[in-house]
Amino acid sequence: MPPVESLLAFALASVVLIAIPGPSVLFVIGRSLSLGRRGGLLSVLGNELGALVPVVLVALGVGTLVAQSVALFTTLKLLGAAYLAYLGVQAIRHRREGTDVRTDPRARPASSWTVLRQGFVVGATNPKTIVFFVAALPQFVDFHAGAVPLQMLVLGLEFTLIALVLDGTWAVLAGTARAWFARSPRRLAAVRGAGGGMMVGLAGVLALTPAKS
Repeated sequence: MPPVESLLAFALASVVLIAIPGPSVLFVIGRSLSLGRRGGLLSVLGNELGALVPVVLVALGVGTLVAQSVALFTTLKLLGAAYLAYLGVQAIRHRREGTDVRTDPRARPASSWTVLRQGFVVGATNPKTIVFFVAALPQFVDFHAGAVPLQMLVLGLEFTLIALVLDGTWAVLAGTARAWFARSPRRLAAVRGAGGGMMVGLAGVLALTPAKS
């Protein structure tokens, strides 16, 4: 286990980093606007579970290889961006489906498993997460105490739990705003399209981000 001082310092750093709106927040807001509070919270849970993959990779030393290899980093980055763009385009294409829950037979929400799985893929394929953990985790590890991989796993789990709470708050706020738009089929279709557009834009930003930053 990392020292208590390291856990507290990393928790503070994590809160500051996560609280600043970034790609993760934009993803959560976009999903919440498209799917509502339930879909937004499930997307957050899936995204944070997916983020545990980079944590494990970094703890095992594989993360450093990905972070230092331009080819691997770029491949992972493009795969993640493509999937994010796909989700955004789907949200835009189907923005009018189920907008009237009283008369539209298609007004059935996506299954929890589907939304959770989609969030997981986005979290697991974000190369920036790997770079962050490669750069940050070693600074809070007590190498003299041994069990370095375990310490990194604990720190990564701490970061994930904090992100779950803070990103979940964004999901609730955006999902609540969407509930007002849902009173009008036209407004709901517009806000769904806006959510999809945010995800497509985020995919473009991710795809164009240099391998080394």
